Amino acid sequence: MMLTAIRYFYVLRPVWAVLLALFAGSGLILIAGVSPITAYAELFKGAFLDYWGLAGTLVKTSPILLAGLAVILPLRAGLLNIGAEGQIYMGGLFSAMAALLLPAMPPLILVPICVLAGALGGGLWGMIPGYLKAYHGMNEVILTILLNFIAINIVSYVAGGPMMQEGAPYPYSEEIRQELWLPWIMDGTDAHAGVVVGLALAMVMYFVLKYSTIGFALDTIGKNATAARYAGVPVRPYIVWVMFAAGALGGLAGTFEVLGLKYRLYHHFSPGYGFDGIVVAFLATVNPLVAPIAAFFLSGLKAGALVMQRAVGLESTVIEAIQGLVIIFVAASLGFKFNATRWSLFLQRRRKLDAEVGDTFATFRKGEE
Repeated sequence: MMLTAIRYFYVLRPVWAVLLALFAGSGLILIAGVSPITAYAELFKGAFLDYWGLAGTLVKTSPILLAGLAVILPLRAGLLNIGAEGQIYMGGLFSAMAALLLPAMPPLILVPICVLAGALGGGLWGMIPGYLKAYHGMNEVILTILLNFIAINIVSYVAGGPMMQEGAPYPYSEEIRQELWLPWIMDGTDAHAGVVVGLALAMVMYFVLKYSTIGFALDTIGKNATAARYAGVPVRPYIVWVMFAAGALGGLAGTFEVLGLKYRLYHHFSPGYGFDGIVVAFLATVNPLVAPIAAFFLSGLKAGALVMQRAVGLESTVIEAIQGLVIIFVAASLGFKFNATRWSLFLQRRRKLDAEVGDTFATFRKGEE
């Protein structure tokens, strides 16, 4: 019983880490001359309890959740995908090109084509480091980081060059016609169906990883690629295709930003959602089923920060520092691993000691009386 309680305590360690980070962040808020209770109340009220604030949180949840899934999936195979940001840009580029350049078709046909084009763009972008890792042994972390910069600059070139709207004061394309926009899920707000798709994909990924041979093969590769190879798992193709799938998820994040929120291809249209996905993956302890909660919480911090800034006059840099504390504390918490053997021995020694000397607390209470 006690061992089970300790196990659950370890499972919830990201939660304790977030609470500790918020507690540490309250010191920064105090230094800024604001009551932490008031500041956090405004933040959480603005992010989760207000209709418009909740809509703003859901708008950010869509790309952050999909980027988080784009990190979680290859992590199961021992691959760290830092390139979700670039995959978001390539997904946005491909979907915008499909929406603006393909001939007119009914929305029921063209919208799925645009979505698939975005997923394909991100997937192909993710497949590049997958192939180089699988067949040439190159480091996927460095490759995906470098590909981020290339993708961002490609989109900047296209949005400010071949696809730039004539006379536009800023690098952006023509507006995508309204029948291709994603449906809204909250009246009068920008909250679109992308978050629903992200939630569905998280559930699908959970069942695939937990109950299918694909999930078993990825876990085997992640724990020991050599053993997986001896067991007959085609490791190299798995690495290529898992990076394609991760890139496709990142591409969907960019697609939904273009079709659901921006309605154009903008220069620098993502404020770093791909990097937020890394935080979500670790906050969720690489569990797709927990990823929506982690993404929703992180999005709430971002959306509520603006409300808190307006309400109590707190500088946005303080909010960014608190978000950094959350990342550091969560990353540190992952270093604490539950060791069942060590805890079992500790509890056995404790029970043996209690049996020999009795309940010391009971003796103390009896002496007081």
